[in-house]
Amino acid sequence: MTKIKFILFLFFTVSQISLFAAEDTPLVNLSVAAVEDPAQFVKTINIAIILALFVLAPTLLLMVTSFTRLVIVFGLLRQALGLQQSPPTQIIISLSLILTFFIMEPYAKKAWENGIQPYMNETIDYKLAWDESVGPFKEFMIKNTREKDLALFYRIKNEENPANISEVPLTLLMPAFVVSELRTAFEIGFLIFLPFLVIDIIVASILMSLGMMMLPPVMISLPIKLIFFIVIDGWHLIIGNLAQSFK
Repeated sequence: MTKIKFILFLFFTVSQISLFAAEDTPLVNLSVAAVEDPAQFVKTINIAIILALFVLAPTLLLMVTSFTRLVIVFGLLRQALGLQQSPPTQIIISLSLILTFFIMEPYAKKAWENGIQPYMNETIDYKLAWDESVGPFKEFMIKNTREKDLALFYRIKNEENPANISEVPLTLLMPAFVVSELRTAFEIGFLIFLPFLVIDIIVASILMSLGMMMLPPVMISLPIKLIFFIVIDGWHLIIGNLAQSFK
């Protein structure tokens, strides 16, 4: 009976593939052949660039957007509350991604309108399209990068200081931006930790004064920190201030 089901499934699959192949659908050819038309070569290069961007997308997300600061702050918030797996890591990453799209939307829209779309319409060349597409993200990174961090990487590479912002290369701007984002995220995390640390100290002191040394202070401080976070509408405050912290 199992063999009969397998044969019927195989026959159905082959028939569906045959019907699909009979339709007028585009053919994907992965063979290697000589390029006769220069335009065909340009299209091949464009496809290769697009595939490379897809591979580098996670790295670019960390290097040129607000994602780094957001995910670190939310992770430190979870530790400050004393929660191990709530909210889950998937929720923290998803929330960071949504806020990243929200914060970076004006820059992405500007890059699309000035660089990508004109290049797809063949109104500008590749070099100008690259400059116009990268320009908005470069502007965002420069606004949120400390001069001290940028000067650090110029000093490491033994290069002269740029005459203006447009001359700053991405190879130096991206690491400086990430370092600045790490510093800012830890500063915000420290400010978030303070009120919850005070609650932990007060609860521990009260338990010590009552002689309840065997009772873990976390059991008492955790619900107090949660209700405190709810009363002050913590998510509203943190997300609002995080979004406004980007220049």
